[in-house]
Amino acid sequence: MPFPADSALGALMATLPRPGQVRWIGLRPARDIPMQEVERVEVVAGKGLVGDRYKSGSGKRGITLIQAEHLPVVAALSGLAEVSPATLRRNVVVSGLPVIALKGRRFRIGTAVFEGTGDCDPCSRMEAALGPGGYNAMRQHGGLCARVIVSGSFRLGDAVEPLAADDAA
Repeated sequence: MPFPADSALGALMATLPRPGQVRWIGLRPARDIPMQEVERVEVVAGKGLVGDRYKSGSGKRGITLIQAEHLPVVAALSGLAEVSPATLRRNVVVSGLPVIALKGRRFRIGTAVFEGTGDCDPCSRMEAALGPGGYNAMRQHGGLCARVIVSGSFRLGDAVEPLAADDAA
């Protein structure tokens, strides 16, 4: 977290109204192929999601998350009626929790523990996926990258819960 936990701003940034919930899970086994929607996934510490191309130990990008609430925004900014999570190429869609609030902190999904490492900025491929301006439609709506701290698994419907500093080990 960018601010000390005992500061007023640190306390505000650490307070979330409720846990989030996993709404969609997708894997991409190789570059340039469509996402594969799954109901459950295994996670390996220091690596990523089993079956995803980033499971090679890429460190800070072991998993990518995006807010369900941002999908209609990206669609509207792209001039589309709707956008499928697979189009945006993120691994997990989460509802009910601002995923950017997990940046710099640890959180649990199912039995796995993650640490938010930074914004998941869009890539140039969003122009082809969403049409002209797709890159800019995704800016500030791209979600969060995270590293895997503790191996485990999670499934659709599981809670996404921030961990207190003393629970994060």
